Amino acid sequence: MLEYDVVVVGAGLAGMRAAIEASKKTAKVAVLTKVHPVRSHSGAAQGGINAALSPADSPESHAFDTVKGSDYLGDQDAIEVLCSEAPGDIIELEHMGTVFSRASDGRIAQRPFGGAGFPRTCYASDITGLVILHALYEQMLKLGIKVYDEWFVTSLAVDDGVCRGIIAIDLKSGKLEAVKAKAVILATGGCAPVFHNSSNALISTGDGMSLAYRAGATLMDMEFLQFHPTTLKANGVLITEGARGEGGYLLNALGERFMAKYAPNKMELASRDVVSRAEQTEIEEGRGIDGCVLIDLRHLGAQKIKERLMQIRELAMDIAGVDPIEQPIPIRPGAHYSMGGIKTDVHGATMLKGLYAAGECACVSVHGANRLGGNSLLETIVFGRRAGRAASELACSVAGASFPEAALSDEERRISELLKREKGERAHVLRKELQEAANTNLGIFRVAKKMQNCVEKVRELKERYARAIVQDRGRIFNTDLTNALQTGYLIDLGEAMALGALAREESRGAHSRLDFPKRDDEKWLKHTLAYWTPNGPRLGYLDVTMTKWPPAERSY
Repeated sequence: MLEYDVVVVGAGLAGMRAAIEASKKTAKVAVLTKVHPVRSHSGAAQGGINAALSPADSPESHAFDTVKGSDYLGDQDAIEVLCSEAPGDIIELEHMGTVFSRASDGRIAQRPFGGAGFPRTCYASDITGLVILHALYEQMLKLGIKVYDEWFVTSLAVDDGVCRGIIAIDLKSGKLEAVKAKAVILATGGCAPVFHNSSNALISTGDGMSLAYRAGATLMDMEFLQFHPTTLKANGVLITEGARGEGGYLLNALGERFMAKYAPNKMELASRDVVSRAEQTEIEEGRGIDGCVLIDLRHLGAQKIKERLMQIRELAMDIAGVDPIEQPIPIRPGAHYSMGGIKTDVHGATMLKGLYAAGECACVSVHGANRLGGNSLLETIVFGRRAGRAASELACSVAGASFPEAALSDEERRISELLKREKGERAHVLRKELQEAANTNLGIFRVAKKMQNCVEKVRELKERYARAIVQDRGRIFNTDLTNALQTGYLIDLGEAMALGALAREESRGAHSRLDFPKRDDEKWLKHTLAYWTPNGPRLGYLDVTMTKWPPAERSY
C-alpha cells in the first residue's frame, strides 16, 4: 500500500497549486491524475485570470462585481477572500514563471471581461490556462512532488466519517491500488458533459463530485450550470470571452448588434447568463443563422487578432472553416461550467474530515448562480493554495490511522462484477441518452414539465446503469471500463442537477425558468444542498452569507 501525508486527485491548476502549497509543510505529497498534468482541462482556458492590480481598481470593486454577477447567491465572505487575495496570487504566479502578456509600460496586460467594472483580466494572449499550467508543472518538478499519471480513482476510503485515502486503478497495469493519506484534496474539475457538445475536455466527467457525494460529502447548487455565450456549433469548443473583451460584436441574421436590446450599457460585456439568454432568444425567434448567431472580429484588424486571439483564429479556421480576419464566426451558447459542486469552506474543507476540494469540483461558493469570466482560473489558484495549506496543516497535526481493511477488497469485488457481467447495455448508450435529456429539458430556458421529464429519465438511466456491461474484459488501459465508471458519475450529477432545478421555483443567474421568470429573494436566497441516499438526492437548503451588499436588481 502506498502512503502519503497529502494526496491530491487531479493535476489541473487547482490540483497542482494545492500540491505545491502542501509540499511547503509536509514532506510526503502525491498527485494522482488520469492524464498527464499538462493535458489537464485547465489548459483549455483561454481568456484570462482576474485581479485588481491597477491603482484605479480595487479588490472591493472586484468583489462587488462578483457578488452582482452571482445574482447575489455567492457567499460574500468567500468572495471577499477570493478578490482580496487575487493580486498577491497573480504576482506569485508571475514569479513562478508565468509569461503574461504585457502592456506598453511593461506591466501585466489586462483586458475587459463581461460583468466587470474595470479591465482586470490578466492574460497570456488567448492561451492563459495553458501558460499557467506549464508554469505550475515546472514548480512541481522543481519540488520533486510525486505524480502518478494515468491513475483513475474509483472510490474514497472512508472510516467512521473520516477520509483515510483513495482507491485507484493504475491504468498502465490494470491493478487496483490503495493509497493511504492523512488528507485528500479533490481537484477533478467540472461536469458539463452531462450535456451534449459541452466546452469541456473528455476527461471532465465529474469524478470528484460524484466520489465525494457517494462517500457522504454534500453537493451544493448543482442546478446552476453555466452556458458560455460563444462556443462552436460542431463540437462545443470555446471561443474565448476575450474575443468580446477585445471589442468583438455579436450580430444576428439581420446584421444587428442585438445586445443593445438586452444590455444597453454593457452590450457584449454583460454577464454570461445575460448574453447567453439573449443569443438563445435571437435564435428561437428566428433571427439566428443555422442555429447560431455571429461574433464579428473583423474590425479589430489582422494584427490584433493574430497577436491576442491567435488560438481562436486557428480553432475557427480548423473547425468552422472561417477565418475571423475575413468573416464572422458562427457561435451559440454551450454547456461550460459548474457553479455548483462539493460544498466546502474557504479552506477547502468538506463535511468529511480529511477530505478537501478545490477548483471547479468545489463550491465555496464564490460564483453563486453565475460565474464571471476570469474568476474560474482565479478560484483554482486562490482556493487551490488554501486547500493545500489546510490539508497539510491537518496532516501535520494528526497521527496516521489505519486504512479501512475492507475498502480495497470491496472495490475489487465491485469492479470484477462489472467486468464479468454479460447481459446489459453499453455505458455509451446511456451517456448519450443522458446528454440528450439534459439538452432537451435542462437547457438555458427551463419549465417544470420538461425538468420533471429529465428527472424521470435520469432515474430510468440509473436503473439501467446498474445492469451496464463492458465488452473489454482486460485490465490494461481498459477505457471501456473507465468510460462506464465515468458514465455512472455523470448520471449521479445529472440527477442532482435536475432535482435541484425542478425544486427552485424562481429565475436566478444561469437558472432561468419560463414558468417562474422573476428572482425571488424572499423564498430562494439560499443554496441548494444535495445529500446522497440509495433512492436519490435528498435536498436541503442553506442561507447565503451576506456581508456588505444587499440584493439589488441586476442590470447591465
